[in-house]
Amino acid sequence: MTRQRREPVAFMIRTLLYLVYGLPLLWIVLTSLKSQGDVLSSQATVVFRPTLDAYRAAVADPALLDSLRQSVVVAVGTTLVCLAFAIPAAYALARVRARLVIPALAVLVVLQMVPQTANLIPLFWLLSGWGLIDTTRGLVLADAALFLPWAILLLRPFFGAIPVSIEEAARIDGAAAVRAFRSVALPLARNGMLTVASIVFLVSWGEFLYGITFMLSPDKYPLSALIAVQSGAYGVDWPAMMAFAVVSAVPVFVVYVASFRLLRTGLTMGAVK
Repeated sequence: MTRQRREPVAFMIRTLLYLVYGLPLLWIVLTSLKSQGDVLSSQATVVFRPTLDAYRAAVADPALLDSLRQSVVVAVGTTLVCLAFAIPAAYALARVRARLVIPALAVLVVLQMVPQTANLIPLFWLLSGWGLIDTTRGLVLADAALFLPWAILLLRPFFGAIPVSIEEAARIDGAAAVRAFRSVALPLARNGMLTVASIVFLVSWGEFLYGITFMLSPDKYPLSALIAVQSGAYGVDWPAMMAFAVVSAVPVFVVYVASFRLLRTGLTMGAVK
């Protein structure tokens, strides 16, 4: 199939994906601009008088600021912990030529296949024994354990794309192995580390199951759990819930826009001329 024939097909696929992912987002924004009466009315699906009452109520709610702060701490902490362990592990798996590499990669893949719900009871028991239930540190450790195997698998090819000859040249000049790793490998894999950091941040920001399970106090909930508990015994305040969702999506959108080029292109080759 020629390029001219592929372009209309690619355009149709992109348009379909935009509709699939864009229409729910548009519906969330429209619902957040409605009153509760407009949400329940079948005649105000698209045509209605927009109001910012839901956003005023959300901003005035002190729980929103607390949950926003909690989500930032959890997402940043999870990203830092993942990188602290994933970087040396991925570098070792990319550089070591041993029979243990393939079994280690297989173990990481198997860990990614384990359902998240299967980890709840063991992690709850473990964190409870360490006194980390209902603490931010415990939630960060749980999220980091969830995303670490995936971060290692994603980061390993970036280190593997760095020519070994560059590090060998640094060692010939007198640099030790640790210094060659810090001064040569890390700068060349910077784009890869930023890509992994961006994805881990985006995923951990929206993580829900661990947040609502390991945090027992509602005032310590991250935004994902706070949105879920907006439904009460007397019904659901849909405009308020959607306003919370829109506010919580703003930081994610900013990070995504800032890291879009990295997520699309990954590591730029050409370090060796």
